[in-house]
Amino acid sequence: MDNDFYYNFIEPDKEIADFVENLGTFQNLSGEAKEVVIIPDGRVDLFFSQSDSEPFHVTLLGLETYPEQRYIAPHMTAFVVSFKPIAVEYILNTSITDLLNIGKELSPGFWDFKADDLQNFDLCCLKATQKIKELLPQKTDERKHRLFELVYASKGEMSVKELSEKTGWGSRQINRYFTKQLGLSLKAYSTILRFRASLEHIAQGRLFPELNYTDQNHFIKEVKKFSGVPPKELSKNKNDRFVLLSVLKGK
Repeated sequence: MDNDFYYNFIEPDKEIADFVENLGTFQNLSGEAKEVVIIPDGRVDLFFSQSDSEPFHVTLLGLETYPEQRYIAPHMTAFVVSFKPIAVEYILNTSITDLLNIGKELSPGFWDFKADDLQNFDLCCLKATQKIKELLPQKTDERKHRLFELVYASKGEMSVKELSEKTGWGSRQINRYFTKQLGLSLKAYSTILRFRASLEHIAQGRLFPELNYTDQNHFIKEVKKFSGVPPKELSKNKNDRFVLLSVLKGK
């Protein structure tokens, strides 16, 4: 465990849980940059952060489709809201098609957050929760709501055809929606969710496929595609490089 790297993630209020997966904070307490590997997890992240070398700034990160090595600046503190994709349309009121594997800077005054807020995680959670409650839509498309419910519940294992039948929404329309809003197809997104579900098993040292992978080779190939390393190395998680895996191990 890296004692200079602190993180905490909590589940959101039930009232916003249809749109938010969790709220979190992390701090690099050391005077050196912290190497981490960002791996696809199917979430859209809104970051509020600052460090010794960077002023307070707000960043919206799109979906990831491959692993990427990044460095967390010395003495960085960040607060993050991890959204479910349906929030892109209904809470953020935008499209993230052009943010696949990248992020964009938002106004430093976004949601009225200030640099000092980052020192108090509870305050950040309260401010973000209140803001999201203000932004909750009065009405959502039930087909979209049901679609994301099923995709999450099945951990990405339900086919596009089956999802179409259960939601009464045509396959072409579903894929058009995903491509237009998120920048990738439903099938590609489901594959990411299946990988993420397998991380829960890997975090517990179970290094064999438990979802609908064709065989062990298929499982290993997909884990390497999304994390950059085979399951055994990923499970070791040397120096807490894979933060998402560290969080799962800590549950």
